[in-house]
Amino acid sequence: MFDIGFFELLLIGIVGLLVLGPERLPKAARTAGLWVGRIKRSVSTMQREITSQLEAEELRQKLAEQQKKLDEGINQARRGVERSFESESKNDSSASTSASAAGGDREQTALPSDTDLPSSSSAPGSPPSTPSSSPADKDSAPR
Repeated sequence: MFDIGFFELLLIGIVGLLVLGPERLPKAARTAGLWVGRIKRSVSTMQREITSQLEAEELRQKLAEQQKKLDEGINQARRGVERSFESESKNDSSASTSASAAGGDREQTALPSDTDLPSSSSAPGSPPSTPSSSPADKDSAPR
């Protein structure tokens, strides 16, 4: 930082001896040394804080990058699973249409419709009540 050599320090000491005298010079030197020490400690503390903040910021950036990679991997896996389910459902639906088109060798079982189910309301003119939804229905609802 400052380029102060031995000659400059000797010159400062001689001027201090002439100005302050031999009685006050040791006390002034001690006080100056304490001030320089405090300044060095505070500069060192600031440097450590700045370094730790920079390291923390680097860690945050690395964490954000890893989180982004993880999210991309999860999304990619999710898309793969969705594609496999879609292809399976297409295969199932095409198999069922081909089986029904293939003929009457097999007996088709009809699923009961909403109108076939007994209504919970006893009034003959009242509209049919909607069935209560279970927690499983809420989880499988499209988002």
